[in-house]
Amino acid sequence: MTTANKITVVRILMIPAFVTMAIYYGQSIQRGAPLEWQRFAAIIIFLLAAVSDGLDGYIARRYNQRSSLGVILDPIADKGLLLSGIITLSITNWSELDPDYGRFPAWFPVLVITRDAVILVGAGVLHLLNGKVQVKPNWTGKVATVCQMCAIAWVMLQLHFLPLLFVVIVAGIFTFVSGIVYVMDGVRQLQAEGHAHAKRD
Repeated sequence: MTTANKITVVRILMIPAFVTMAIYYGQSIQRGAPLEWQRFAAIIIFLLAAVSDGLDGYIARRYNQRSSLGVILDPIADKGLLLSGIITLSITNWSELDPDYGRFPAWFPVLVITRDAVILVGAGVLHLLNGKVQVKPNWTGKVATVCQMCAIAWVMLQLHFLPLLFVVIVAGIFTFVSGIVYVMDGVRQLQAEGHAHAKRD
């Protein structure tokens, strides 16, 4: 296993550690006795995992360590970290003073999970019908990822200079738009292979 892949595996193992600390901190708030070390531990674990995302990619490119295993593990680690952050911060409250700043509204994780599920199912359909899937990175998807990360940071760092709901709505809009863009691209790939039109007798 390459060094880049080892870093990716460590990032995957960080996910349950982050979720555990995040949930424990939320429970300590519910008890009325917040344990700040759990909050800081969750933040540090999340930051280390996020930084390792760029690190393993750099090592893979710099030292020619690209591999088929890395192609599979890297998106699993990336999406796992984002989804775990969004879901965990939707079911636990991280604010003792203002619950509206301590958790995401229920529609946000539903939207993110639905978009990812649609993309995953669409990729499966494309592979089944076309025998291949051409994944074209789109700027809306990249912006959606950045906005989702910002929303997670807003809750964990308890930032207040912009309302959390505003940040979540922006992230939700780009998440929805990026999903539409990927679906349209998938339809174009089906049309190119002649699978999107009704067959005539």
